[in-house]
Amino acid sequence: MRKVLAGITTMMCLSLSLHAQAADTIAKIRKNQALVIGIRETAPFSYTDENKQPLGYSVDLCLKVAEALKKELKMPNMKVQFYSVDSTTRFTALLEDKIDLECGSTTNNADRRKRVAFTIPHFFSSVRALVKADSGIKNWPQLRNRTVVTTKSTTTVKLLNDRNDTISLNIKLVEGNSDQESFKMVEEGKADAFPMDDVLLYSLRAESKSPAGFNIVGDPLSIEPYSIMMRKDDPAFKKIVDTEMLRMIHEGEIYRIYEKWFMKPIPPKGINMGMSMGFLLRDSLRFPTDQVAD
Repeated sequence: MRKVLAGITTMMCLSLSLHAQAADTIAKIRKNQALVIGIRETAPFSYTDENKQPLGYSVDLCLKVAEALKKELKMPNMKVQFYSVDSTTRFTALLEDKIDLECGSTTNNADRRKRVAFTIPHFFSSVRALVKADSGIKNWPQLRNRTVVTTKSTTTVKLLNDRNDTISLNIKLVEGNSDQESFKMVEEGKADAFPMDDVLLYSLRAESKSPAGFNIVGDPLSIEPYSIMMRKDDPAFKKIVDTEMLRMIHEGEIYRIYEKWFMKPIPPKGINMGMSMGFLLRDSLRFPTDQVAD
């Protein structure tokens, strides 16, 4: 029995050691001399320009974090590398150590915090629906018996299923592989509505060939706080990320970065989102915390 217990103890210690090693992002950065940032195509938060260069509101914030890491770790030559992810692979890429930060439009919620960690939210959105302007759809009850598309592995999937069960909409839910694919299904008449975070819908509509041909409708289904995502149980790395977010907030830099991406023309088409900072984000920045309501 003692041998069995000793064996179990050894296995547990080895497991804990491997877990701690896997979560040691700073050691990984020192070894590779690089920080790897995961981005997905969700303008204006993160996307690539015509030269495949990453840019966006979340990307700018993460680049500030990268500069803070260089100083804190005394690694002036640390490289910043980018790795493309989508709505599904963003989680596996992080958990499999392919990326160190995920910088896009990822919602910080209780279910995800069981697997990953988040820093202070940098945006709040609400879930509404994009429909064709001539569809006559104004709110959720009018989606009864209709085909609805949303993007796979997003929080909207559960919201729609819950709403469907609560008020018996009898919707046919299909899932697109990306926000662009989901939008295209509405554009081509393959789906009647595309529920998603409103800011992403406004961005997709603004970039479409006929922005006036689409409306964004419906009472908000939920409030979605966006945060930079990192590995769980890595306090040393998280402290550096949180400290830099706090610096940007207290020194007012986050407001200037926000204005650049939401109140001014942005590449590649010079589209101006025209979205002033919402009261939820503005109020949250007065008392910044990574603890968000669910």
